[in-house]
Amino acid sequence: MMTPSTKTIKPSPFNVGKWLPKDQTKVDQWMDKLIDEVDTSDKALLPVVEEFKNLIEQDAEIFMQFHLMFEQVPHTPPYNKNPVGKSQVRSYHHMLQLINKIITKSIEFNTSYFVGLPISVIFGWPMGTPAGSAAFLNHKVNAQLKKILNEWAIYLRSADSRYVLNSHAHTGWFGKDAQEEMPHFDEEYQCNPKEPYHGFKSWDDFFTREFREGVRPVAYPNDDATITNACESSPYRIAKNVKLRERFWIKAQPYSLSHMLAGDALTKHFVGGTIYQAFLSALSYHRWHSPVSGKIVKAYVVDGSYFAETLAEGFDPTGENESQGFITEFATRALIFIEADNHDIGLMCVMPVGMTEISSCEITVYEGQHVKKGDQLGMFHFGGSTHCLIFGPHVKLDFDLHGQKAGLNSKNILLNERIATVSK
Repeated sequence: MMTPSTKTIKPSPFNVGKWLPKDQTKVDQWMDKLIDEVDTSDKALLPVVEEFKNLIEQDAEIFMQFHLMFEQVPHTPPYNKNPVGKSQVRSYHHMLQLINKIITKSIEFNTSYFVGLPISVIFGWPMGTPAGSAAFLNHKVNAQLKKILNEWAIYLRSADSRYVLNSHAHTGWFGKDAQEEMPHFDEEYQCNPKEPYHGFKSWDDFFTREFREGVRPVAYPNDDATITNACESSPYRIAKNVKLRERFWIKAQPYSLSHMLAGDALTKHFVGGTIYQAFLSALSYHRWHSPVSGKIVKAYVVDGSYFAETLAEGFDPTGENESQGFITEFATRALIFIEADNHDIGLMCVMPVGMTEISSCEITVYEGQHVKKGDQLGMFHFGGSTHCLIFGPHVKLDFDLHGQKAGLNSKNILLNERIATVSK
């Protein structure tokens, strides 16, 4: 049986975007608490989770993969026990019980071990195995995961989900600890501090919060040669001379336009062009805005995978962070093609990409609509996220990363700030 090689876990940026603690020990402690909650209750599986169980057990290929993915996680240190000496999740039955618990909860804030991607933690080791890689690319598995995530999204849009939007000093989103991480929240975001939960109707309402008028002014609004930041995000990679098709699963994770753009007829316009990719923070703003002024040519969502990651990055718990190039070909994503008013830009594409447990990429513009630079294009609903700006081969770009290099250790560039200038 093929298994990943065991090794000492290398120091890695677990807290990229602050979605998970920087210390894997804290992640394991959070998981231990969740396991205790599940193991001391006898709650029946929700119908949507029961459906997942039936899918696993009734499809021979999926049944095999969900057994093998747990068997392929090494049974030697550091994978066999968590830091408090208890066994890791070792079966799909236990996995289902944990998912069953998570999708009836909101996400608490906690400086000790804030976990913004809880299902990713459950899948953390298995998704790095050969069997897990195959399982999480299976279209039947992803269709069922979409049902589960949509069920969770319904809860997160309900008033019941607001209980974490309280002023508890350590775990409430309007408590002392959280507000130290999000200073000036009341001044920056549309809310009413005098109302319960600051006026937010649900967790999702809080997550998709909007800036107050004038908080993120558009850089050089009348200069069509200036391209602005489409998301409040940190630069991850700039790639030039991008190919139509590439072996994107290898270590370098080159972009493969045909797969990224799902074979769209407009793909040919970008061959040999440039891609800018950046990732969003857990504590930041999660709406997308147009980086240029122009006409919406086409806009739609491509369904894809949720928990697939590249095996080329090795077997460690940061695989999903280090798979950001890879997932642009596989993950659920929105494609928004814009014909820029500036002819030196021409057709470009904004591609928001869902990472892990995002259940929805919502587009708020329509074909034929004219947008101004800085106008809203859509939003993510919960979860870690990344996005790409795609330009044709004729576009001459001078990027401004605000004094830093692209990569997992980069810092947020504010929404609507300049990220590039186009030359004639």
